[in-house]
Amino acid sequence: MSSAPGGTPRPNGPRRRDRHGRGMRGPIAPSHVPIARSRSERFDDFVLDAVERLRPKWGDQLSAVEFAVEDVPPPDELIDGPGRLSPDPIPFGRAQQATAGSPAAVVVYRRPLEARARDRDTLGALVHDVVVEQVASLLGLSPETVDPGYDDRH
Repeated sequence: MSSAPGGTPRPNGPRRRDRHGRGMRGPIAPSHVPIARSRSERFDDFVLDAVERLRPKWGDQLSAVEFAVEDVPPPDELIDGPGRLSPDPIPFGRAQQATAGSPAAVVVYRRPLEARARDRDTLGALVHDVVVEQVASLLGLSPETVDPGYDDRH
């Protein structure tokens, strides 16, 4: 046992209260409330929603496609240098064709999209557009074919 201030013995082990006597801090909101979800979890939900919106029409083609979220694109995907600049030098996503060792994949980059969005609704629309563009690239189709409403937003 160690001594607490004032000389009274205190048992060893986890403290039950913080140093100001208010007790242990817990979550601000219950886990089932939307505010309790992190930004990355909410972003994952936007990607899943976008994929689910495409499943009724493209479910068979998307059944073997893996969808993933990464925070930022890897350095080798960033376009820079003389003569290599494009209107969007930072990619928002990528599509990878299936190979012998891995299935086809669509990857969406979270941080560039969050930086571009004004609010939550805009972010959801941007994520949907990126998923549509990457699926279209993967399937060799135009984004308007994959999602007929795509042309109305652009």
